[in-house]
Amino acid sequence: MALSKLDVKENLVASLEQYVTPGDLASRWLFDIQAFGDLSSGCRVADLGAGNGILGIGAVMMGAGFVKLVEADQKLCELANANAESVLMNGKYEVCNRIIGKDSLQLEGYDLIISNPPWGRQKEGADSDFIEYILASKTITHIMHSANAKHLQKRFEDMNWSVEMYGEADFPLPASYSHHKMSRGATRAGFWRLVPP
Repeated sequence: MALSKLDVKENLVASLEQYVTPGDLASRWLFDIQAFGDLSSGCRVADLGAGNGILGIGAVMMGAGFVKLVEADQKLCELANANAESVLMNGKYEVCNRIIGKDSLQLEGYDLIISNPPWGRQKEGADSDFIEYILASKTITHIMHSANAKHLQKRFEDMNWSVEMYGEADFPLPASYSHHKMSRGATRAGFWRLVPP
């Protein structure tokens, strides 16, 4: 319930494939991550493409010791900071305005990466910088991506990572952009666990 009360951005940017992750979906996913033992008490978490901060904030609410919220959109960084400030203690989070694949970002010492990257619906390969960064990080990662994203398994297994799609859910798509034809819709999201060799 607390995650559902976080503020969301009104004017989303289609080219960045910004969609609002609902609180119930975020919490369900975080409980799955915790069930694997990857979201453990005191762990350090990086949330790549953090949006309004819902996943990273939820991770701290579930016991993570610290979260770095990484987001390309400055307005969303401000919103994520306000959301984190409203529910988390100082020293439990940091908001970084960085573009994955372009800006410098150091995540040494982090135990877990969570990410709902762009799925490539607007621009093919929009997730590639996220994938390359995760591969370079050598950190256990949980990604929410299209349930039909066959390239994830191949790309990570080619680098000797363990890959498992352990769940699926409907991701609601309200008519946020001018190219949307229906007032409401949904797409199938997959939850992936990626473990480095």
